[in-house]
Amino acid sequence: MSLRLIQVTLPADREVSAELGELAEEVTILGVWDDLRDESLKIVQFAVETDASEELMDRLEDRFGSADGFRLSLLPLEASLPRLGDDEDSAEDDEEESSGGSGRISREELYEDVGGGLGLSRTYLALAGLSTVVAGVGLLRGDLAVVIGAMVIAPLLRPNIALALAATLGDGELALRSLKTNAGGLAISFPLALALGWLVEVDPAVSTLASRTSIDLGDLALALAAGAAGTLAFTRGLSSAVIGVMVAVALLPPLVVGGILLGAGHLRGATGALLLTAGNVVCVNLSAVATFWLQRVRPRRWWEAERARRSTLVAAAVWILLLVTLVLIVYLGGEFSLETAP
Repeated sequence: MSLRLIQVTLPADREVSAELGELAEEVTILGVWDDLRDESLKIVQFAVETDASEELMDRLEDRFGSADGFRLSLLPLEASLPRLGDDEDSAEDDEEESSGGSGRISREELYEDVGGGLGLSRTYLALAGLSTVVAGVGLLRGDLAVVIGAMVIAPLLRPNIALALAATLGDGELALRSLKTNAGGLAISFPLALALGWLVEVDPAVSTLASRTSIDLGDLALALAAGAAGTLAFTRGLSSAVIGVMVAVALLPPLVVGGILLGAGHLRGATGALLLTAGNVVCVNLSAVATFWLQRVRPRRWWEAERARRSTLVAAAVWILLLVTLVLIVYLGGEFSLETAP
């Protein structure tokens, strides 16, 4: 089972000890250890299952957040000997918990995983530019392996997942950072793709280019499923699984194809590629918002919860409206492709 270690610094008095005893009866805690830091403070460590960490952190902050010296830290607990909860009934307990528990990491841990690295840093801008060049060369050569490599290093998925998390939590500051990061990646990638299309000879019939100049319902379904899978991986702390989603949803290649074809003067194909890019972005954000909501990712305080509910509804309505527009374009025969180009 996945475990977390919650370490909290608290006043070293009997009243706090009594409240900790009451807390242990309210939340399932696998182990508790405490150590005096000095005469006035002590450090208490709680071992809990991952899906119980958010509740315990909320309760600790509610009860002791205003206490002098309060500090709470969350750490992954890889292993413990003797094994926590290792008794004759542990197998039955694990089966019951796996059927009823969410398995989701805490709100704070999710916030750090998704939003912690946002920003127009030199590393982010360098990765956006380099992945664009790698993708452009691979697309022009028809080398799928190179294109896949560009998908893996492209940093475009995380800002979109962060935007969905911001909508779910009603966090305007996180939403602004997500939008700035997305805009920064676009400002680097698209002009570079335009320059590539203008500087080199482009054959629009190359399979890696032609396959990304149209959008159909299958593309939308793929993006919806990949966005949900990526979000689920984030909520479970499975960062390695996100790489596969980055390859599946392919936000960067159609954007680069659109820039290359536009730079080379192939307007119809560029329109189709950019429409495919927009469809991927819409579907990723819509499925991410839905997945966060289904995983019960909520703010801690009740007044924040109401704001988050409104934000989630507005975001879902906007993304659904855009998705319906895309579906209508496809359904009414408005599919853009090189095959229909004049």
